[in-house]
Amino acid sequence: MANNTEMNHKAERIALTRAIEHEASETAAWTGRTTFNARVIRAIAEVPRHLFIPGAPPPGIAYANRPQPIGLGQTISQPYIVALMTELLDLNGGEKVLEIGTGSGYQTAVLAEIADEVYSVERFADLAASARATLAKCGYSNIHMSCSDGTQGWAEHAPYDAIMVTAAADGAVPHALIEQLKPGGRMVIPLGPRHGPQMLTVGLKDQTGRFTKHPVLPVSFVPLVSLGKEG
Repeated sequence: MANNTEMNHKAERIALTRAIEHEASETAAWTGRTTFNARVIRAIAEVPRHLFIPGAPPPGIAYANRPQPIGLGQTISQPYIVALMTELLDLNGGEKVLEIGTGSGYQTAVLAEIADEVYSVERFADLAASARATLAKCGYSNIHMSCSDGTQGWAEHAPYDAIMVTAAADGAVPHALIEQLKPGGRMVIPLGPRHGPQMLTVGLKDQTGRFTKHPVLPVSFVPLVSLGKEG
């Protein structure tokens, strides 16, 4: 029975990659990416998304191309968005990546399938503990986690080759994150207010330290807030 269940999950993951590839072609006018890198698609196919959603949902829900609630007002992002944000980092393997907003750990796992080391920051202690347990169960040894204020990044391990933020910053990109991005690095971050229009944005830091950004796709994310502030 366990083998049959795993085979079903594997088939659902393969079907999900096809749905993502189809959506990539449909949104190419926005993103400039008609197809996604094989590394990204392979990562989506490998990560057991059902383990990162509370309540052990059936494959039809766990591998549907849509977001799912994970508690505390947070969500696990739509798989297409997870794939797109990973794609936009242009990872080749070997990078050190900072993720702001671990959530359930699903995006973290996708990053860990490609990058050499992933440093992930989550402000909710319960989510951090749950994600840490799930990631350990999946056998990842290249993920390092901190329960702290994501707007401050994780300076101890900076600089980072790439930074991904999985919650929307209302206003400017947090200065600490720009500072912790390596020259030549890339950042993917949604920008915009909680109830207003948000735009998935790519930031680039050149060799002189100048940070520029450009919009990619309208999105909807939970807000990025500091510890001690309302979420």
